[in-house]
Amino acid sequence: MNYRITAPQAINATIAVPASKSISARALVINALSSQPATLHGVAVCDDTHALIQGLDANHGTIDVGAAGTAMRFLTAFHAAQPGHDVVLDGCDRMRQRPMQPLLEALRALGAHIACTANDGHAPLHIVGSQLQGGQHIALRGDVSSQFTSALMMIAPLMGGLEIELTGEIVSAPYIDMTLAMMRHWGVNGHWHGNTISVPAGTYDATDLSIEADWSAASYWMALQALLPDSHISLTGLQPDSWQGDSRMLTFMQQLGMRALWNGDGTLTLDMSRTACCCCSTFADLNGTPDLAPTLIAMLCLLGRPFRLTGLRTLHHKESDRLEVLRSELAKLGYLIQIEGQDAVTWHFQTCEQQSSPRIDSHGDHRIAMAMALAATRHPGIVITQAQAVEKSYPQFWKHLQLAGFTITQES
Repeated sequence: MNYRITAPQAINATIAVPASKSISARALVINALSSQPATLHGVAVCDDTHALIQGLDANHGTIDVGAAGTAMRFLTAFHAAQPGHDVVLDGCDRMRQRPMQPLLEALRALGAHIACTANDGHAPLHIVGSQLQGGQHIALRGDVSSQFTSALMMIAPLMGGLEIELTGEIVSAPYIDMTLAMMRHWGVNGHWHGNTISVPAGTYDATDLSIEADWSAASYWMALQALLPDSHISLTGLQPDSWQGDSRMLTFMQQLGMRALWNGDGTLTLDMSRTACCCCSTFADLNGTPDLAPTLIAMLCLLGRPFRLTGLRTLHHKESDRLEVLRSELAKLGYLIQIEGQDAVTWHFQTCEQQSSPRIDSHGDHRIAMAMALAATRHPGIVITQAQAVEKSYPQFWKHLQLAGFTITQES
């Protein structure tokens, strides 16, 4: 499905931001590990959570998670710790390329029975569940995916506790903090000191939870407020004291001149001063919040604001190689961003000839599709291919753009 998109001159809209995918995923896993499940209010409705729900309900046969990396990582640990389960976890072609080895090695050290049926260290995974051997101290690489750490943390109480020593650079640390906070909500008090996370033996107590809105999804609307400064955008469902690291987006935007007002009903109303378009360079380390990178990279190019962003090494292993995809697709619009090593992206006004009728290939990556849709504010009629990729995390995205005044038509 390909969409041609034209933006309005300004937006005057209140957007109901969808529920947090990250919080929903952890809540679903912890609830499945609880003897008396709690009531979860407002679980995110998207492909990722659908894959996770189906995977948690199964105890035998093949589970196809599609492109849902969170589901793959969390379900691997979950089923490995369930005696009597016999499942094969599989996914799309890209999922079969995404790394799993650090998590597999850690689980096998705890007694898990997991076989890679095609390529070592990658899905498909044949998992025969068993009682894992807790009370151990294990080492886990911290520089590949925080989801490996969170997956082990969530199963740790039921296996007798666990100490996890994170080696190397630790990426996406706010997501580990989120997991600890949610485990505490269910009555398990883990601790993180230095590079070691200690999770005690215990059980999860049923505690109802209302899931807050997704700050990653909100980032696109904050970017639109900056790109269309005469807009009046309000966002509902967000929490100022959020568990989500991506709430940092609001701080970034305030540094660019955004004003934000929290209303009594929990609505966040945005306003933008014209200083957002100045040519001062933006520098940021996104090691803890890499999902914000596509939004920030696209927005800063479109604003004509040079930048250097670091902490991006995990973007090579997402639904696409996001750094390479952003480089190739922004070049179609005349922006030549530079990738430095594995970790950084810069842009200092380098340009090339833009295509007359650009077609942006999302590579089936939801965050690329949504971030590059921002370009409609500067390039009317831009086409986004594989636009259905947004179903992974924000199924209402295109509908919400239309409600905000965008013209969207389907292309062949």
